Amino acid sequence: MTGTIDTILSRRSVREFKEKEIDDVVVEQILEAGRWAPSGLNNQPWRFMVIKSNNTIEKLSKLTHYTDVVKNAPLLIAIFLDQDSSYNYVKDVQAIGAAIQNMLLASVELGTGSVWLGEILNQKEKVNEVLDAPSSLELMAIIAIGYPVEKDRTSARKPLEELVYYEKYSLKKNE
Repeated sequence: MTGTIDTILSRRSVREFKEKEIDDVVVEQILEAGRWAPSGLNNQPWRFMVIKSNNTIEKLSKLTHYTDVVKNAPLLIAIFLDQDSSYNYVKDVQAIGAAIQNMLLASVELGTGSVWLGEILNQKEKVNEVLDAPSSLELMAIIAIGYPVEKDRTSARKPLEELVYYEKYSLKKNE
């Protein structure tokens, strides 16, 4: 396997980052990958907020159990659902999940590491206050991004036999 499949299989959540800023060109490429995710009716319901300010990162770090992950990331991207452009909540949330996955995979390709932070959603109103986000934006996740501290990162997955069901069908016609 090569290319996309290798990237998918090698992606791991990175929670420890080097003290090194992310170049704006890399940030733009990650955002571009998110922008190209599929969405129903091509409504592109996502909005991204790039967060680099140490002051803002510090405030956000206090709104999650993953304080150190957030505090040590040189870059955060908050992903929102723009309720003004939403036409179907479930489809739009799924589209945002695709945008997030695109950004996580782009991060790997660009030599950075990232982690999808969902627990911070428990404080989404406070996050919106810190970010001064318009009320029409609903926080969906924050991605912490940085250059990964070198270490082994392993992950296990359940076997396909535990995850996949096949429809019942007959090999004989007309049965």
